[in-house]
Amino acid sequence: MASPRNIFVLTGAGVSAESGLGTFRDRGGMWSRFDPMTLATPEAFARDPALVHEFYNLRRSGVIAAAPNPAHTALAALETHLRDRGGALFLCTQNVDDLHTRAGNRAVMHMHGELLKARCLACETVHPWRDDLFVGTPCPACNRAGSLRPDIVWFGEMPKHLEAIDAALRTADVFVAVGTSGAVYPAAGYVAQARTLGIRTWELNLEPSDNARLFDAARYGPASVVVPEFITAL
Repeated sequence: MASPRNIFVLTGAGVSAESGLGTFRDRGGMWSRFDPMTLATPEAFARDPALVHEFYNLRRSGVIAAAPNPAHTALAALETHLRDRGGALFLCTQNVDDLHTRAGNRAVMHMHGELLKARCLACETVHPWRDDLFVGTPCPACNRAGSLRPDIVWFGEMPKHLEAIDAALRTADVFVAVGTSGAVYPAAGYVAQARTLGIRTWELNLEPSDNARLFDAARYGPASVVVPEFITAL
């Protein structure tokens, strides 16, 4: 394929699965074992904040214990390669972990928020956060207890950075989805938008996603294998 200058990469839970972080909608994924309506909605947090904090404290400790895998490392190398040649990588992730950043990517657009941040519902301040959160934890900014929540997008909430994502997609030469289910919107609609714009589309996944038919080409297998191979081919 011709060497592209601007690449839009959308990543999902599959890119972090080999780092020990579970997926959500796959067979055996997190939402097959836990009810998202009791753990991942604003209403669930209002009803039982202690339970929601307990769930996300476990997830936060899992993220901290995890390490980037070769798929993350390859995407960081791609960003450097493109930047050195006057191009750009726009890395949009549905993941709330920080493994892309730890692998070396400079700018990661977290459309579903970040688990290692906490947001205060009282003063709207966002804080880096690596410790457990509890109902009585005070906000470092306003000192109000009971107002902190994980700074992630729950079901029923609007994803972040949608305007920046749309603008980046319009300037891309290639669209690549890595480890996504193709079932969560608006992210699942980006491949159709890319096709409308005449952008070549690739799926890199363990197995075909729900919207696999919309991609021009695909490579299937573990992310730690197919992502580095794909980037080498670029």
